[in-house]
Amino acid sequence: MGLLKGIDPMLTADLLWVLRSMGHGDRLAVVDCNFPAANIARKTVSQKSPIMMTVSLPEAVASICSLLPLDYFEKAAAYFMSPQEGATLPPEAKQVLKQVQASISDNNSDSEVIMAPLDRFHFYEEAGKCYAIVQTLERRPYGNVILVKGAIGPDGRDLKP
Repeated sequence: MGLLKGIDPMLTADLLWVLRSMGHGDRLAVVDCNFPAANIARKTVSQKSPIMMTVSLPEAVASICSLLPLDYFEKAAAYFMSPQEGATLPPEAKQVLKQVQASISDNNSDSEVIMAPLDRFHFYEEAGKCYAIVQTLERRPYGNVILVKGAIGPDGRDLKP
C-alpha cells in the first residue's frame, strides 16, 4: 500500500475509487460493525463494501468528508439510523451521533449540515439504494449514517445554492 500527499491514510484504494466514482446526489452509507454490510451491499449501485477495520464511525466520517462534498441543495445532506417506533435512542448512540455531527461540521465549517433521522428498517432500505456501503469498527448502537454527495463548483469549493 502506498501513501499519497494530502490524502488521509485511512482512505483505502477501494474507498477512494468509490468516492471518485460517485456523482452528485449519490449516497454513501457508512455503518457500524454490526450492520449487514456484505448482504445489503449486493443491492447497491456499485455492489462494493470497502472496510475501514480499525476506525470508529466519527473517524471514518471525518476522513471521508475531507474529500466528499456534501449536497447543500437537499434538505438534509446526511441521515442517521434511529430506532423504530416505540424504542428510544440509547445514550451511546446519542454520543456517537453527536461525534459524527462534529466530524461533518469540522469539514464544512462555513455551513450547517443537517442530519435527519431514518428509522431502523427504512435505513436498511435506503442503504440498499446507496452507491456503496463503508463498514467501520464502530461498536456503539445505531452507528450508521448515509451521506449525500454534492458537487464541487468552479472555485473548487462545495457548490451551494
